[in-house]
Amino acid sequence: MWIPTEHEKYGVVIASFRGTVPYGLSLEIGDTVQILEKCDGWYRGFALKNPNIKGIFPSSYVHLKNACVKNKGQFEMVIPTEDSVITEMTSTLRDWGTMWKQLYVRNEGDLFHRLWHIMNEILDLRRQVLVGHLTHDRMKDVKRHITARLDWGNEQLGLDLVPRKEYAMVDPEDISITELYRLMEHRHRKKDTPVQASSHHLFIQMKSLMCSNLGEELEVIFSLFDSKENRPISERFFLRLNRNGLPKAPDKPERHCSLFVDLGSSELRKDIYITVHIIRIGRMGAGEKKNACSVQYRRPFGCAVLSIADLLTGETKDDLILKVYMCNTESEWYQIHENIIKKLNARYNLTGSNAGLAVSLQLLHGDIEQIRREYSSVFSHGVSITRKLGFSNIIMPGEMRNDLYITIERGEFEKGGKSVARNVEVTMFIVDSSGQTLKDFISFGSGEPPASEYHSFVLYHNNSPRWSELLKLPIPVDKFRGAHIRFEFRHCSTKEKGEKKLFGFSFVPLMQEDGRTLPDGTHELIVHKCEENTNLQDTTRYLKLPFSKGIFLGNNNQAMKATKESFWITSFLCSTKLTQNGDMLDLLKWRTHPDKITGCLSKLKEIDGSEIVKFLQDTLDTLFGILDENSQKYGSKVFDSLVHIINLLQDSKFHHFKPVMDTYIESHFAGALAYRDLIKVLKWYVDRITEAERQEHIQEVLKAQEYIFKYIVQSRRLFSLATGGQNEEEFRCCIQELLMSVRFFLSQESKGSGALSQSQAVFLSSFPAVYSELLKLFDVREVANLVQDTLGSLPTIMHVDDSLQAIKLQCIGKTVESQLYTNPDSRYILLPVVLHHLHIHLQEQKDLIMCARILSNVFCLIKKNSSEKSVLEEIDVIVASLLDILLRTILEITSRPQPSGSTMRLQFQDVTGEFVACLLSLLRQMTDRHYQQLLDSFNTKEELRDFLLQIFTVFRILIRPEMFPKDWTVMRLVANNVIITTVLYLSDALRKNFLNENFDYKIWDSYFYLAVIFINQLCLQLEMFTPSKKKKVLEKYGDMRVTMGCEIFSMWQNLGEHKLHFIPALIGPFLEVTLIPQPDLRNVMIPIFHDMMDWEQRRSGNFKQVEAKLIDKLDSLMSEGKGDETYRELFNSILLKKIERETWRESGVSLIATVTRLMERLLDYRDCMKMGEVDGKKIGCTVSLLNFYKTELNKEEMYIRYIHKLYDLHLKAQNFTEAAYTLLLYDELLEWSDRPLREFLTYPMQTEWQRKEHLHLTIIQNFDRGKCWENGIILCRKIAEQYESYYDYRNLSKMRMMEASLYDKIMDQQRLEPEFFRVGFYGKKFPFFLRNKEFVCRGHDYERLEAFQQRMLNEFPHAIAMQHANQPDETIFQAEAQYLQIYAVTPIPESQEVLQREGVPDNIKSFYKVNHIWKFRYDRPFHKGTKDKENEFKSLWVERTSLYLVQSLPGISRWFEVEKREVVEMSPLENAIEVLENKNQQLKTLISQCQTRQMQNINPLTMCLNGVIDAAVNGGVSRYQEAFFVKEYILSHPEDGEKIARLRELMLEQAQILEFGLAVHEKFVPQDMRPLHKKLVDQFFVMKSSLGIQEFSACIQASPVHFPNGSPRVCRNSAPASMSPDGTRVIPRRSPLSYPAVNRYSSSSLSSQASAEVSNITGQSESSDEVFNMQPSPSTSSLSSTHSASPNVTSSAPSSARASPLLSDKHKHSRENSCLSPRERPCSAIYPTPVEPSQRMLFNHIGDGALPRSDPNLSAPEKAVNPTPSSWSLDSGKEAKNMSDSGKLISPPVPPRPTQTASPARHTTSISPSPAGRSPLKGSVQSFTPSPVEYHSPGLISNSPVLSGSYSSGISSLSRCSTSETSGFENQVNEQAAPVSVPSYGGPGPEEPVRKESKTPPPYSVYERTLRRPVPLPHSLSIPVTSEPPALPPKPLTARAGHLENGTRRTEPGPRPRPLPRKVSQL
Repeated sequence: MWIPTEHEKYGVVIASFRGTVPYGLSLEIGDTVQILEKCDGWYRGFALKNPNIKGIFPSSYVHLKNACVKNKGQFEMVIPTEDSVITEMTSTLRDWGTMWKQLYVRNEGDLFHRLWHIMNEILDLRRQVLVGHLTHDRMKDVKRHITARLDWGNEQLGLDLVPRKEYAMVDPEDISITELYRLMEHRHRKKDTPVQASSHHLFIQMKSLMCSNLGEELEVIFSLFDSKENRPISERFFLRLNRNGLPKAPDKPERHCSLFVDLGSSELRKDIYITVHIIRIGRMGAGEKKNACSVQYRRPFGCAVLSIADLLTGETKDDLILKVYMCNTESEWYQIHENIIKKLNARYNLTGSNAGLAVSLQLLHGDIEQIRREYSSVFSHGVSITRKLGFSNIIMPGEMRNDLYITIERGEFEKGGKSVARNVEVTMFIVDSSGQTLKDFISFGSGEPPASEYHSFVLYHNNSPRWSELLKLPIPVDKFRGAHIRFEFRHCSTKEKGEKKLFGFSFVPLMQEDGRTLPDGTHELIVHKCEENTNLQDTTRYLKLPFSKGIFLGNNNQAMKATKESFWITSFLCSTKLTQNGDMLDLLKWRTHPDKITGCLSKLKEIDGSEIVKFLQDTLDTLFGILDENSQKYGSKVFDSLVHIINLLQDSKFHHFKPVMDTYIESHFAGALAYRDLIKVLKWYVDRITEAERQEHIQEVLKAQEYIFKYIVQSRRLFSLATGGQNEEEFRCCIQELLMSVRFFLSQESKGSGALSQSQAVFLSSFPAVYSELLKLFDVREVANLVQDTLGSLPTIMHVDDSLQAIKLQCIGKTVESQLYTNPDSRYILLPVVLHHLHIHLQEQKDLIMCARILSNVFCLIKKNSSEKSVLEEIDVIVASLLDILLRTILEITSRPQPSGSTMRLQFQDVTGEFVACLLSLLRQMTDRHYQQLLDSFNTKEELRDFLLQIFTVFRILIRPEMFPKDWTVMRLVANNVIITTVLYLSDALRKNFLNENFDYKIWDSYFYLAVIFINQLCLQLEMFTPSKKKKVLEKYGDMRVTMGCEIFSMWQNLGEHKLHFIPALIGPFLEVTLIPQPDLRNVMIPIFHDMMDWEQRRSGNFKQVEAKLIDKLDSLMSEGKGDETYRELFNSILLKKIERETWRESGVSLIATVTRLMERLLDYRDCMKMGEVDGKKIGCTVSLLNFYKTELNKEEMYIRYIHKLYDLHLKAQNFTEAAYTLLLYDELLEWSDRPLREFLTYPMQTEWQRKEHLHLTIIQNFDRGKCWENGIILCRKIAEQYESYYDYRNLSKMRMMEASLYDKIMDQQRLEPEFFRVGFYGKKFPFFLRNKEFVCRGHDYERLEAFQQRMLNEFPHAIAMQHANQPDETIFQAEAQYLQIYAVTPIPESQEVLQREGVPDNIKSFYKVNHIWKFRYDRPFHKGTKDKENEFKSLWVERTSLYLVQSLPGISRWFEVEKREVVEMSPLENAIEVLENKNQQLKTLISQCQTRQMQNINPLTMCLNGVIDAAVNGGVSRYQEAFFVKEYILSHPEDGEKIARLRELMLEQAQILEFGLAVHEKFVPQDMRPLHKKLVDQFFVMKSSLGIQEFSACIQASPVHFPNGSPRVCRNSAPASMSPDGTRVIPRRSPLSYPAVNRYSSSSLSSQASAEVSNITGQSESSDEVFNMQPSPSTSSLSSTHSASPNVTSSAPSSARASPLLSDKHKHSRENSCLSPRERPCSAIYPTPVEPSQRMLFNHIGDGALPRSDPNLSAPEKAVNPTPSSWSLDSGKEAKNMSDSGKLISPPVPPRPTQTASPARHTTSISPSPAGRSPLKGSVQSFTPSPVEYHSPGLISNSPVLSGSYSSGISSLSRCSTSETSGFENQVNEQAAPVSVPSYGGPGPEEPVRKESKTPPPYSVYERTLRRPVPLPHSLSIPVTSEPPALPPKPLTARAGHLENGTRRTEPGPRPRPLPRKVSQL
């Protein structure tokens, strides 16, 4: 049976439990659980991390912990009773755990490892706390360490600052807000500004002395030296080194490590040096023989110095090597360190180049106790302490010192009868009064134990030696009296014996007879001569002698003469027990000399303070003893002396002696009657203040009043104890009278002189210290009244001295901080006075820092939820007095500009924060009654209105993010809780007082804005918090956003008709609130929009305002990252439901739909913008949004904003043409007017004309950079017209020059033609603007299908590439996925006028092929009916799909949506006709170019001829004959009669062209290619015979061939008239690039027309040898390269010896083949068959050597064969449809053919631009395909209207042209011209690489629906009559020479192709 648990409430899981039993709860080790019930070894409960899931688990898996239960029962809450630090540690470590792992993921390795160490440290410390074996101090220490580490980790991870009190977390509810603020501020300060340590310590560790010539022991002496004052400032650190230069006692660290302690900040400067003196112990001369003398002497060796400033840069522990210098002359040794510091090089030199002292130095900061804690290892190992000389800066009471410092300065000695000076050694002893030598009281320095005697070092042959050695004599006080120091002088012989002979001595007593010690200073001692064997042990013999010359003077002149020798020492006493001051001794012994009392008291002020504090108790006893003796006589003198001593203790140096005086007063003071005299004298001084002229002494008295009162009170208590409380009334009267005098003097105003106000200030600053003393004798209320009266007497006029006002406030502040104020009774008395003064200062905005501090202290004493009556009354008083002024103060200080200095700024923030905390404290303490009283206290509605406006404004300020530091979440939440509580109170007042007829818009508006800002605060967005933090916040405060949202809704409903005032102003703010992802809040707030629509509908009959505002705000808010898909759905559903029954439902639904659609686009836009680099998705999304704003919303400003966003994206992606088109949208909105325009985006304020001019220039610049120069020219003309109309000839000139430069660029620079791709986006996972739509995209330069496909897959990494080109079905459309379908398409230019015009250079035509394109084409081959395996072209049809875009390309985007698609089918016969037409056109162009020397070599023609002739011989066109010329086909297709005739005609025409081409070829062919030419001629005759052609003359009449340039008339762009091989040459105007890469051309010619057509359909293969100009049909690999022929396509060549495998075989490999590189593809009609090795070698050679490579500089057309302007055309009757109005040139007319022969399926002909650049290398190794090829050069198309059509992909763009059959045209020609023997024409270059459908930008289509008008053929275009047969090939040498000669003579007007590619980014 399950029983509720009583004590087992809380536990930690110690083993994971899977919960596999029924109702089992899955638990992980470390989880905390709350237990509800128990039963037989099982518990039922839940894990605290997920309280909603309850279950059972074994009790053995849980370790129980003590906990207390709140709210017992269903909603009980369990709180563990462990130490709060442990609780915090546990929860913090849990939070850190997840974040720590994230650091690893984010690759923040450094922080990851540091945090790991800290977490381990915390866990170790936690164990120590849990074990519970720590002492109280150690526990405190451990907690300090834990909290320090927790704070560090929180700061590093950006978590919240935790307020703590004594290491435990503080609950903000348990303390006042001001106290919370102080705790936060304290922790924040501690974190931000480390406190500068006032005390510093230098750690020195001696390592070794490195020197080559050691061999003797050494003494090393360290000390600190002040070079500014030229004196040592520390004692010495002394250590001994062995012969190797290492410390002698390495096992005793204290012997070679020292800490120089108590260095003040003033001593860390560059003129403080560490000096090191090194003394060697050994022979007199360093070079003496070892056995010369056995006696050891101390001799100078070397010195090193280091400035302490070198250590300030960093606390380094690395060893430093100090250079060691030695003296040049020993007499300078005493000042060698000074010479080194001053860099007097002549006086010292280095001991050796490799000599150095290795030491470790480190500066430590903080007091010595802190250092002991932090560097415990240093102290535990042992370190000697080296003090500063004398007392430290602060003398501590109880410090026992009695150190006498003696410096052995110098001596003056006689030669003593010797020829050379002596080697003097001084020995020193301390001798006590009994004549015994004191043992171990001579200290050479720290690090060395004290010794009994001292031996100086010896200076060689020096009678005036200077030692300057400092010694410390720590002699006990009891041994001091009667002791003296004796110095013995010996001469050290350098002879073998090395004797030390005594020759004199000096002595000095340590204390004089009157008890004074040896005065500090230098003493010249007499050197008493003596014999060597004199016994000085008997001190009585010499103590009577004079010891100092100063004392001896005048007494015994006789003796003086005998003592020429002198010895100087300097003494300095540092003692807490002995004095050298006679006046001090006289005062202490006043009873022995009563007559000197007055003098002694007067001299007390002159005595050094350190002497007084040493004898403080004795001095005070003396003073009060004198006062008791004769108070009348000495009263005021004693009082003054007492004041002097009290004020002495105010000095920081003696500050620590205050406790000594306190102890004296408490325990030792015995003056029971002193209070009378003290009160009397004090009152006398106070009464004299107003009259006295000099106030200094009075101010001293007032400064000391605290201790004077202490003495008065203690004296009175002693008196009361002694007398049983006599004279109590009298005492009270005295105090009252004294305070009356004080009040009188305080109430006086200073008349001119500031002395009085200074005295008042001095009194006020020390007066609060008196309160605690008065409380010892009086009742709290009495004291409070006294203080209130005293403070109330202060003059309140504010214009008096500012400094006095500040002091007054400080006095108030100290009063509030005093013990008196903490008592509620006295507080109630004092509060009015305090508030009165605060009010005055706040009103004047003076001393705000102090005011803030006082107010904070006032509120610190009022705890939260104090319901005591006294507290409520205090709150009443404070609200009445201060609430209003507090609000005004906060408004005032927050509206001020922040000061610039960092310290000032900190103070400014502190002050603001403190006032805010005070306001919040006050508001939190206010109850319903207080609010009611406050609201009732306003007399008029205006006052209430002003108050509400003020408090709402202040609340808005408090909510600002900068109000508190970002990690102060605790403080922010408390503030928000107070604000929302207050707002709930005040909203009631708003409803009652400001509705209906009293409605006030301003106050309601302020209310709503406050509520909105409140909800939007960052610190309330719980979704961003960690789960544990979110849980804590919800438990403590709930979701305050929802509360405020409900309040907004409630207040809105109350407004009634006044709602109209807030429409549309509040739409934006409310929308912002609804975008917060809190479902409850959204459900509350979204219905308000329905209400707004309803009221707006009532007012104006529509809700356009609501719509406009919604749309405007949605854009800005969603771009900031607010809102989500859920919101869109919620908005839609809630509002649709709300408007169901409204009369205006339809328009409402429309609005909601519009807004929802906008949200879809904005969400897509936002998601796209999160990506890194600019991609098509971003641009497409922006275009979609921009169009939405224009078309659906008509929001011009938003439209313009997005135009500029799109423009910036294009610039970033270097889409300069698109950028120009984008900016053109804005330009079109402007007129050439002088209307002024406001400042907008980056545009300044200017006229419309100026802005339009600026836009024009920017657009022209972008068109220039995008190489779209033709568009730039149009804009140049427009702006030039404006300049001309304004007669601005200067700018007009510039504009015309710019226009001219653009023309030059068209002719001189090369452009790449882009490829075009059709992309379908299918599936619901795509953004809205792409979903289930198809687009055509303009590729980047050089971008092929594979690259484009990869780019799209990178942009949509989750997309699946579809492997076919068929239209997807509905399942794909509705799939929850992303599908991409990509294939290349061919552009169809709208107008072909320029392209078909004769003589227009290719540079110009290239623009019209790929610009302003609306229509694109894609061909897919298929078999209809039964497929003939012998000849598959019988059934090969082509499905031609035309795509129409919503906008032409290029435009504002690189891609546009497909608006319409049309599908037509072409029959096999029509297909064959188109293939042959295109091939003929290509041949004509190449022959023409070769003839007019537009080719730099003949290779392209050679390859094209080879391809056509060789393919034909091997069965090429014969397949067409077999398919279409057989009787069976003719009978079954009677309607195709004319088409069959046209096909026959084209075959014969091709034969004519080939014959003429061979003639031209013979003329120019180089010698090494003669064998190939011969082979071609032979094969041509075979071909003719296969066609049944024996004599050309017989056929000519049937199918005449016309060449457009046949006329002798030479036009501007035309080529020579004569077309015979030897015809005259005219230098043509042509494209800079003469030909394509030859090796790209196929060796197969007309292996079948169908095959070429199929190639056109299926997509051209990448290498030029793939002949087919097929549209790529994305097949199994739909994303295969544009250049890979689609495997879906059947072989287009009829079978022959080298024909392709059958279609069925090829389909088996379709998937693999589609992805193969050109070299890997199988040989077939689609994958061309390799040629024989000989041919391959030959063409490799040609391709590599003779042709321009795939140069990125070249535009596709330029890489194509350059059609000669004088190219010739076979006559064909079709005329191209006129191009759109782009100002293109019109070509010369050509007589048309009858139109009825053209099939309807062929109405659309296309020109396909060539791919941008192919690798010539690939082409060079490819073979030639035995299949018909259709080639079309971009240039060709322009040459003849009949030669348009789709063209192949390769380096050049070749146009496929639809030529119709000849009929009537033949007769016309026959009448005009004689039969022509050799056809010559300007078709495309022989080797136009076949173009796959659309890698390059699609060509232009020409609609040929209109009948062609017959145009007479100009004479110049007819073929010249010649009776001669084709010329025979010339001899090789002749041909070569002629070729070269012609080559050298020919000049080219256009630039030659540049060999090196340019960067695309420079285009």
